[in-house]
Amino acid sequence: MVDSLEKKSPHQVVIIGGGFGGLYTAKTLKTANVNVTLIDKRNFHLFQPLLYQVATGTLSPGDISSPLRAVFSKSKNTQVLLGEVKDINPKAQQVILDDKIVPYDTLIVATGANHSYFGKDHWKDFAPGLKTVEDAIEMRRRIFGAFEAAESENDPEKRRAWLTFVIVGGGPTGVELAGAIAELAYKTLKEDFRSIDTSETKILLLQGGDRILPHIAPELSQVAQVSLEKLGVVIHTKTRVTNIENNTVTFKQGNEIKEIPSQTILWAAGVKASPMGQILAERTGVECDHAGRVIVEPDLTIRDYKNIFVVGDLGNFSHQNGKPLPGVAPVATQQGEYVAKLIKRRLKGQTLPQFRYNDVGSLAMIGQNLAVVDLGLIKLQGFIAWVFWLLIHIYFLIEFDTKLLVVFQWAWNYITRNRRSRLITGREAFVQAKTVN
Repeated sequence: MVDSLEKKSPHQVVIIGGGFGGLYTAKTLKTANVNVTLIDKRNFHLFQPLLYQVATGTLSPGDISSPLRAVFSKSKNTQVLLGEVKDINPKAQQVILDDKIVPYDTLIVATGANHSYFGKDHWKDFAPGLKTVEDAIEMRRRIFGAFEAAESENDPEKRRAWLTFVIVGGGPTGVELAGAIAELAYKTLKEDFRSIDTSETKILLLQGGDRILPHIAPELSQVAQVSLEKLGVVIHTKTRVTNIENNTVTFKQGNEIKEIPSQTILWAAGVKASPMGQILAERTGVECDHAGRVIVEPDLTIRDYKNIFVVGDLGNFSHQNGKPLPGVAPVATQQGEYVAKLIKRRLKGQTLPQFRYNDVGSLAMIGQNLAVVDLGLIKLQGFIAWVFWLLIHIYFLIEFDTKLLVVFQWAWNYITRNRRSRLITGREAFVQAKTVN
């Protein structure tokens, strides 16, 4: 039997998704004269920019996760519901879950994006992406399991395949993964094994465009490439992956086709909007782009429905410079704050100018003491950029105790060069690591 949450006064705001967009919408509404219902299929907010550190053993999942109920425990106008939205009825103004129907006056959809394998969805079994805690744990299992498998492998060719890591995608996630794995292989693990020399590890970063980190200034992109190469990463640009199977990556460079045997292939290339975009399209007639992102109006509403907003990675906002805004946390947080302010203005019979993204810059960690930061007029690299990267990420972590945990872990890792969270978890994890691909 499906329960119905009776419609009440004051104004009912329903938010689908507890990521950056949904979280900051709800936080900005905490003093407003509205009732907020935040729905997520997870009971925690995940700080996705640091997932790669979970995947490479620097942090634990709990270090970058904040329980949503704890975040909003003092926001008396906010209710958190654990559940998965199955449908939306815009005419009746209802959100439909498995066992509940939640009415709304204003709806904010902030369900983010998933991996995209460009039509080759079977690749995901061979090359996991990095969007969820489960993804990070699986990636961690494969990375550390590869070294363990190499330690017990007597065949030189198979051992080389275990010690070869291929990362597809040269954006921030790919660059940060490559740098972290390089530090693992060439520094952290170098004294830990007896049958293998981890300095023989081969790390390849494959990028389709003509440079890595294409969203930052070209000179910083070059700095990042040189820094990664000094760490031991081999970078191939203008490279298109054509196949992934049988523990082999096939890629094309110009007219040349190459194959690389590898037991550990990691995906950091494409994204597509969550299925909620298609549900909105079917229920409202709104258009979606080729990646499934919902085309939004200048105020982040959707066409013909002024009480439905789409924020974050799910939306295509192209009203600022003719190009969609990037799928990064600052976009989602600013959009969430804007929507909350607009709701408060509307309740007073007022409005706001259209949304405008304030580009706060781009940054990427390359390795210990190494990062690049592009703030527009100000560009940083090396140690100063690394410190800036640390401070920014600490600032945006949600809960105070989480900030303390991460600061402690980073300080400990910096002093010892050790990674205490490099666990291979799961029953028969070692056997699975040897057979997963």
